[in-house]
Amino acid sequence: MSAPKPRVVLGVSAGIAAYKVCELLRRLTESGHDVRVVPTADALRFVGEPTWAALSGNPVTTQVWDGVSDVPHVRLGQNADLVFVAPATADMLAKAAHGLADDLLTNTLLTARCPVVFAPAMHTEMWEHPATQANVATLRARGAIVVDPASGRLTGKDTGPGRLPDPAELFEVARRVLARGPLGRDLAGRHVVVSAGGTREALDPVRFLGNRSSGIQGYALARTAVARGARVTLVSANVGLPDPAGATVVRVESAEQMRSAVLEAAGNADAVVMAAAVADFRPAEYRDAKIKKVAGAGPEPIHLVKNPDILAELGARPHPGQVVVGFAAETHDVLANGREKLARKGADLLVVNQVGEDLTFGRPDNAAVVLAAEGDPVEVPRGPKEDLADVVWDLVVARLKPISG
Repeated sequence: MSAPKPRVVLGVSAGIAAYKVCELLRRLTESGHDVRVVPTADALRFVGEPTWAALSGNPVTTQVWDGVSDVPHVRLGQNADLVFVAPATADMLAKAAHGLADDLLTNTLLTARCPVVFAPAMHTEMWEHPATQANVATLRARGAIVVDPASGRLTGKDTGPGRLPDPAELFEVARRVLARGPLGRDLAGRHVVVSAGGTREALDPVRFLGNRSSGIQGYALARTAVARGARVTLVSANVGLPDPAGATVVRVESAEQMRSAVLEAAGNADAVVMAAAVADFRPAEYRDAKIKKVAGAGPEPIHLVKNPDILAELGARPHPGQVVVGFAAETHDVLANGREKLARKGADLLVVNQVGEDLTFGRPDNAAVVLAAEGDPVEVPRGPKEDLADVVWDLVVARLKPISG
């Protein structure tokens, strides 16, 4: 007997971004979820009922009076494994925060006992208005996950924060929240900083010293933290991946730029996870013009100097309660080198993995051993990088001090 399909209520409020949610719905249904679309009446002005019904394979209604004998305004929320509202307009956030229930979607939100996710989309001024921010804070305090909007082109000529994140990234949020279940919001109210990718140290305008890091593990850490309720700052170095929905992405190139961005973001962070591959050295001299080959002569030697050690600097900073996690990519003597690095860097946790040809870099899977300043090592067998991310956050959560107040 096959397992029942996860039941998702996809709420749609009246925003122009509703057309993007058709792609989110398609991804949910094609991956085996039973989706019931519950739009507001005005949302149907943007995407009509036949589209939602055809894509979901389920009836669509906006009113509590349709099918009264089935008590849909109670049953939908009671039976759902996830309620996901996208786009969530300023009006919808206000209604949800204040417990208003004037249609089927708002009634469903009041009866839901499963995880609830809101993906806001609106103009920048509306998103940044104190009333909206207060409503978001209220919803988060109650345990809802509110995914911060992306920044980019809005309707008309406007640009700024308020854009609905990419549907593929919203699907990843939904998938991770469902995988964690009702107990998965253990990072709610926390600010975490994650670094990802590989730094590049410029030799001249066209060349650099770099490494093979793809950023996949760091992005998995960021996505997983968002799905567990955290506010996430992702410092990304030379990564060609889509922005994780809900994360604030700060782009850098060099180790010195990463140091500045990480230390600034870490000032009020509960945890910092340094998953990026930061270059240990950089060229002592930067050439303003392209270095040319000289006929009959060999290449000039490249003199290197040390880059700042960001992880050691984080470990040495007096920041009570902050959990610092490092990553160590080793080619040999993995555990011995990892233990030495953990002691030297002053981190709370160190994720050690073996790297090499066709290992770790650029792959969707990873295997690692997590070392702690105290306690036994935690072995993580090879599997999706999101699984390793969850193990890391589990260990971080166990070390976080309770939120005061």
